[in-house]
Amino acid sequence: MPGELVKKRKIAVLGSRSVGKSSLVIQFIENTFVESYYPTIESTFSKTLNYNGTTFDCDIIDTAGQDEYTILNSKHAIGIHGFVLVYSVASRKSFDMVQIVYDKIINFCGLNQIPCVIVGSKTDLSTRQVPAEEGQQLAKQNHAAWVETSAKANTNVSKVFELCLAEIEKASPSSKADPPASKCTIQ
Repeated sequence: MPGELVKKRKIAVLGSRSVGKSSLVIQFIENTFVESYYPTIESTFSKTLNYNGTTFDCDIIDTAGQDEYTILNSKHAIGIHGFVLVYSVASRKSFDMVQIVYDKIINFCGLNQIPCVIVGSKTDLSTRQVPAEEGQQLAKQNHAAWVETSAKANTNVSKVFELCLAEIEKASPSSKADPPASKCTIQ
């Protein structure tokens, strides 16, 4: 529609090496599953999404894998509207990294919480090390959305980015119809 407002959103996809960040992003953008693994340096993909009647022009930043020694790059925190933190359900170590990465972002941004989706990937694998309940609990304690996915089976892939937009909009003051009631009282 002419004159329709398009909101620009930047979403960073972070997590340990080999958890399926690129497979998730490429499945979402191109509807293709990439079997082979090439370590990502960093790629940015764009996709227009319609969510809740609003058009979003999304830049999705597929980052290189993080570990506890990687310094979180400032560009992965500044100007980013929402975060997708990915772990593999087949890797306890990658699950433990999610909290470390989350805390680094929080510290870097100087916030109490961030618009975030925690994603358990590779649900098509039979070697599960992380029960769904633990993923849900981690998301709950960090006030984040949570979903499990399989890029290979294209399970819940677009839901990841819809949830991220929902978290961004929830955190965005302009998204609320009425300003919150002031807690000030005059006596």
